[in-house]
Amino acid sequence: MVGSIETLHRSLYSNGSFYNCNGVEEKLDELRRLLGKTDGDPLRIVSVGAGAWGSVFAALLQDSYGQFREKVQIRIWRRPGKAVDRATAEHLFEVINSREDVLRRLIRRCAYLKYVEARLGDRTLFADEILKDGFCLNMIDTPLCPLKVVTNLQEAVWDADIVVNGLPSTETREVFEEISNYWKERITVPIIISLSKGIEAALQPVPHIITPTQMINRATGIPIENILYLGGPNIASEIYNKEYANARICGAEKWRKPLAKFLRQPHFIVWDNSDLVTHEVMGGLKNVYAIGAGMVAALTNESATSKSVYFAHCTSEMIFITHLLAEEPEKLAGPLLADTYVTLLKGRNAWYGQMLAKGELSRDMGDSISGKGMIQGVSAVGAFYELLSQSSLSVLHPDGNKPVAPVELCPILKTLYKILITREKSSQAILQALRDETLNDPRDRIEIAQSHAFYRPSLLGQP
Repeated sequence: MVGSIETLHRSLYSNGSFYNCNGVEEKLDELRRLLGKTDGDPLRIVSVGAGAWGSVFAALLQDSYGQFREKVQIRIWRRPGKAVDRATAEHLFEVINSREDVLRRLIRRCAYLKYVEARLGDRTLFADEILKDGFCLNMIDTPLCPLKVVTNLQEAVWDADIVVNGLPSTETREVFEEISNYWKERITVPIIISLSKGIEAALQPVPHIITPTQMINRATGIPIENILYLGGPNIASEIYNKEYANARICGAEKWRKPLAKFLRQPHFIVWDNSDLVTHEVMGGLKNVYAIGAGMVAALTNESATSKSVYFAHCTSEMIFITHLLAEEPEKLAGPLLADTYVTLLKGRNAWYGQMLAKGELSRDMGDSISGKGMIQGVSAVGAFYELLSQSSLSVLHPDGNKPVAPVELCPILKTLYKILITREKSSQAILQALRDETLNDPRDRIEIAQSHAFYRPSLLGQP
């Protein structure tokens, strides 16, 4: 009876509507046909990386399609050996006991006792161990469904049909280079959905950026039409708690439309878009400027006026940068603007900026924070600054009509670099960056960008 109740609960969404199980199976069958799957050969989906969004994404798929065990296999890979400290174990125990459904599930699976022992300090838990029970180390307060966890990368990916990249951009290249070793004998070409947000800067043969989808393409040789990016205005824990959200899957039409249909749920609407460059670059940029937004919020006691001034300046810089990279980038409006807004409003990068400004964190603690995971915006600040400070990319400054590096037209980015990377300034400097002594309207920067005078195709490695 308990199992029946839980199944019913999973099918009932917060808006009171039932998720049509027949419709779900039809979507699964449709994707299986497109991939040439035969009866008895399950569709194999693997999420690589178990951060908050990667874990939630795998759990969403498990909740939707896990019941069709003969047709689909959903697994998640994470590195083994990451210990859960006692303070986190104690908090996890409190979360478990506050949720009757979770408590009953663990008792039924004979897994509850190990959490009691961990709370008492008599046992050490590991991140891959608790993930099997539905707990993400970076998101302890949001229990997920139990997941099939694999700690051997070769076992996880060697026959996967769809690989979800849930890794930080700083780890994507290394892991997919290893994965490529396991795919040398493959006959079929897998599909890769990247959730990663961030970029690398490369200076040879010309200054250019490398996005996560490009890293995957270069590491594995998988055609770019089989590599897609998914992003949207969302917070992982809120999505798993069935708060209504939107996302976009971007890439070649061949796969983005069927995947958008496959991933769509009543509370998680997925659209498709061809502009991979803008969405992936914006995914990195929003994390950059979210750190500054957190600083401004903390330093001004959540002043709405100060935050709105910051928003005007940072969005104009984002528009300027995307117009350097793409000749006709999608406008920062609709879902793209919403994605920026929610990241500035609430997310690990904004939280990190707040904690730095309050003095509760220091840069010496590094970019990987316990309970939060990788603060991706820090490396992105360094990459964008390094790229846009190259003199070979000089543009004419609108005031002095003299050549300057593009970063000179991005005062917020420059200041974040001096706070986070060179550490020559304190968080207070972000407020000074808001005071535009040149009296230029942020719209001027947008108009300059939209004139195409600064478009640099070489920044994407194009001729």
